[in-house]
Amino acid sequence: MSSLLEQEIYSQPQVITTLLEQETQHISEIVAQLPPFDYIVIAARGSSDHAATYAKYAWSTLGGYPIALAAPSLHTLYKHPPRLHNALVVGISQSGQSPDIVSVLEEAKRQGRPTIAITNDANSPLATIADHVVELHAGLERAVAATKTYTAQLAVMMLFAAALSGDQQRFEEIKQIPEAMTRTLERSKQLAPLAERYRYMEHCVVVGRGYNYSTSFELGLKLKELTYVMAISYSSADFRHGPIATIDSGTPTILIMPRGAAYQDMIELAKDLQKLEAELLIISDSEQALELAQTPMPIAAALPEWLSPITAILPGQVLALHLTLAKRLNPDVPRGLQKVTRTL
Repeated sequence: MSSLLEQEIYSQPQVITTLLEQETQHISEIVAQLPPFDYIVIAARGSSDHAATYAKYAWSTLGGYPIALAAPSLHTLYKHPPRLHNALVVGISQSGQSPDIVSVLEEAKRQGRPTIAITNDANSPLATIADHVVELHAGLERAVAATKTYTAQLAVMMLFAAALSGDQQRFEEIKQIPEAMTRTLERSKQLAPLAERYRYMEHCVVVGRGYNYSTSFELGLKLKELTYVMAISYSSADFRHGPIATIDSGTPTILIMPRGAAYQDMIELAKDLQKLEAELLIISDSEQALELAQTPMPIAAALPEWLSPITAILPGQVLALHLTLAKRLNPDVPRGLQKVTRTL
């Protein structure tokens, strides 16, 4: 019998199909109703914070808005929340339960700013405090490690990016996502027997840039929480500013490099890493890139770069699942973790 985690990984195309059906028009209506704002502050933790990191790129490039990621500790520990003058404030949380995220929206409300909650629980404290609520429609996520709620959050970020852009073509591009996810998951089945190669891996590096900077952190998190590997995530630009010195022969290095604006930089990095004899695992829709890898991890080529994070994470989820199984660990109950994390 397959694990809950595996079931949820392969349910994602249907989850996103449902989300797009239920929330596309709703999100356009929310954007149309918002009062004027100059910038956006997003509060999130864990995988939700990685979705927020994606929004930092997508909402800026498509909508033109500066994006700031909130520091909830300013509200809860230090009791000195910042001024939110002219801000739109967004909270992202799968459970909607974490007090620190709720506190950011509470302060925004106190300062008279518009608020949006993005959550899988429309009855949660986060949803209750917000002016507008967008549900993930992911159903109960039974495995501890987030998969379908993360990609659902990404899809919501993408819908908001399209609405903020005012370009209908962006919504047409989004319609391609479920099929691209299905094709990527089908191709990712080949990773099951390859995971054994990395059974004794203790550390690795995960590198992305631009839209997929967020993917590097989400993939690193999946490896940490499921396989207990110390996976360190970087932007390719930051990686060159020092951490590349840690690479020696055989160092497992995962590169997330779909075609787009960041691709050429990632190709050059891959070639530099080859010279250092790193063990390359490459996630890409480009055969040129995949040919550089000891372990190629292909994704469907249907999506433009701004949507690629929703397919690029899928081979990483599948690799983490099968590496967990290869290490005889329980993929549904990682040690020391709970499904709902409440931080102050």
